[in-house]
Amino acid sequence: MKMESRNPVFNKKMFDRAREDLIGSGTMTVGGTVHKTFVMLLLLIGGAAYTWYRFNQGQDVYGIMIAGVVLGLIAALVTTFVPKAAFITAPLYAIFEGLALGALSAAFEMQYPGIVLNAVLITVGTLFAMLLLYVTRIIKVTPSFRTGIIMATFAIMLVYLFDFVLGFFGVNVPFIHESGLIGIGISLFVVVIAALNLLLDFDFIEQGTGSGAPKHMEWYGAFGLMVTLVWLYLEVLKLLSKFAKRD
Repeated sequence: MKMESRNPVFNKKMFDRAREDLIGSGTMTVGGTVHKTFVMLLLLIGGAAYTWYRFNQGQDVYGIMIAGVVLGLIAALVTTFVPKAAFITAPLYAIFEGLALGALSAAFEMQYPGIVLNAVLITVGTLFAMLLLYVTRIIKVTPSFRTGIIMATFAIMLVYLFDFVLGFFGVNVPFIHESGLIGIGISLFVVVIAALNLLLDFDFIEQGTGSGAPKHMEWYGAFGLMVTLVWLYLEVLKLLSKFAKRD
């Protein structure tokens, strides 16, 4: 029996419920999902460019970054629980995440010149590499593979949550923020897991189109893929910053 995708916005029950509203709405396609992913990517880049520009003009963008994080989380939650609203909430998520990522990326770029371009190129390259591995079935998304990636992902999220809570008390989980060999090794592991999650996302989108999910699920599928891409980019940015600290 196949387990559900690790991505919280991708689960079989969601597609099953969506099919109940199929009549008169058309069906989900891979092409439509790709198109909507591209639209969301443009919106994210637009939001990021705005805060990047303001940061480089010497303006305080910290408030915008926090607002982007909070509003992005709200949009993500609404999209997850109300898929029919994804055509509105998914683009909003992209814009809000863009605002946050633009401010954060500009701060990293000021400290480590050239890091953002490298992080973007690695993220895009990883996306296409994972897509090639998926379509050629060089790596097959088997039940055991899916289970392993799900378990590893949730373990990472639990550690991050634990670290976040400890941060309120001025304590951090050892190594994960450090630039030593162990810290770099941890970041490399997380980047690999994030990249492998793209395979699960591709597989689930393919399952959704194959099962005849309604048209609005294209926005939902694009949203789920964007969640993984944002995570991957942040992890690559973090990894590169660790390497830069060692120079």
